[in-house]
Amino acid sequence: MSDDPRLATMEDCPAVEAIVKAAYSHYVPRIGREPGPMRDNYATLIQDGRVHVVERDGAVAGLLVLIPEQETLLLDNVAVAPAAQETGLGRKLLEFAERTARDAGYRSIRLYTNEAMTENIALYSRIGYVETHRGEETGLRRVYMTKILG
Repeated sequence: MSDDPRLATMEDCPAVEAIVKAAYSHYVPRIGREPGPMRDNYATLIQDGRVHVVERDGAVAGLLVLIPEQETLLLDNVAVAPAAQETGLGRKLLEFAERTARDAGYRSIRLYTNEAMTENIALYSRIGYVETHRGEETGLRRVYMTKILG
């Protein structure tokens, strides 16, 4: 079993889309609509080299979407298949994102999450992300967070 993320290929796209749907669909009633990650075009993100996946037992079990920006790396999405949740895979993906940011010369990494995803806000706060502001974007109430990399 390898927990080393690799760049996703087009063959991974159906698994990526299925994991995102499974990981985020329970938020639809809370938010009142699909969260942003459920509406992303993963084929384009994969073609652009933005999606990394992790396999367990020969199947994609988790993913993250990283988008380089001028001053920081945007952690656009992290999702783990329900069967692989609570196994440390999400933490490993977050650590990979931070290593990737450092290796690219960034001094910080940023993310945003929906205001209604309070458990995500709490998790990110526990691992060193600091809320910078809140706002509405594409009709979604978002909490923006940044972590300074040591």
